[in-house]
Amino acid sequence: MQNKKLKIIIFDGSFKTTTFINRLAKGLAQKHQVSILGFNNAIKNKIPNVTYVDLGSSQHLINLLWQSKWLALKKLLITGNFSSFFKTIINILSVNKKQLQQDNFNTALLLIKPDIVHIQWQSLLPWCEEALEKQEFKFIISQRGYQSNVRPFVDQENFNYLQKWYPKFSGFHSVSKAISQVGDKIYSSKKKIDKVVYSGFDFSNFKYIENYHKQDPVQLLSVGRPHWVKGYPEALLACKTLKEKNIPFCYKIIGATVRNEEILYLINDLKLQEQVTLLPKIPQEEVYVKMSQASVLLFPSVIEGLPNVVVEAMAIGLPVISTQCGGVAELIRHDKTGWLVPVNNSEAMAQSIIDFSNLSLSKIEEIRQQARLKVEQQHQEQQMVKDMEDLYFSVLK
Repeated sequence: MQNKKLKIIIFDGSFKTTTFINRLAKGLAQKHQVSILGFNNAIKNKIPNVTYVDLGSSQHLINLLWQSKWLALKKLLITGNFSSFFKTIINILSVNKKQLQQDNFNTALLLIKPDIVHIQWQSLLPWCEEALEKQEFKFIISQRGYQSNVRPFVDQENFNYLQKWYPKFSGFHSVSKAISQVGDKIYSSKKKIDKVVYSGFDFSNFKYIENYHKQDPVQLLSVGRPHWVKGYPEALLACKTLKEKNIPFCYKIIGATVRNEEILYLINDLKLQEQVTLLPKIPQEEVYVKMSQASVLLFPSVIEGLPNVVVEAMAIGLPVISTQCGGVAELIRHDKTGWLVPVNNSEAMAQSIIDFSNLSLSKIEEIRQQARLKVEQQHQEQQMVKDMEDLYFSVLK
């Protein structure tokens, strides 16, 4: 069975898929028939050998009406079901956008007849309810990020909703062991198929920092939007401690110029205007340049799945000081491949930065090399594709 060519649908809701999904689709397409379903057709760089199925955008009415008519015609030619076709025409005439998109999704499943439907986000579940009820196809859902490890536990209605629908999935993909355990709080069963598949990277794209320098003052860098899960208030409190202890430092946060009153207030209230710089979101290649100019990546998050930015920093050779959140402990062994501090503990974070600034360059070099080796072993792109294939075939068995 492992040699069978699968028909795989990846449903992301959009064609503007994440880097993880792009790598996965590209790898799977070398052996299997891969289709990406989305509610828009705006994409410049399509992945070779991958079929993009436009389900129609509610923001572009002409596109939605045209796609709905086209898919309904294709369905009519295959099934001969005039009743279904006329219902679509009625929805087109009444401009029932949501129902048209739902019909387009269902029609795409019917036309492709997939072996596997891989849902990328919990927010897409409402589109799948009808198909999940019928159990005609094997559905898998990924567990990663805010929608998996935060929203269900702050929104009781969402938790109840997932509890209802999770048992109807044939399999689960978890980006880390930690998030797999979180998923078990929503739904757990002896029959549950849940496989940890780490995000894969092409490490030839990461230029390792050969001539690393700690720098004085120490250059701290964080990357990520100014959301409470990123833990920036604790990082700023750690900076206050550093300043009080006369430890020279500079701290840059990439992606934090989006208006966030809490962060701006803290920077001013803690009198850190000269030490802390907020930078806008920048292209990934520019992020890597900033990483190569930093002393250490500071990752103060409260909750995470398994953060790509930490993998990328370790691959480049930038030392990492991180909170022990989510799956980070599956990447970092304290004082071996980086440094771990408790979540929401600014004093421990500050002390870890001070300890780092006092480390010998030879010790840092040892940790940098071990960190690169760790991510190379755990996050190979080819291994990710193979592990995901194994999950698909496990479900089909």
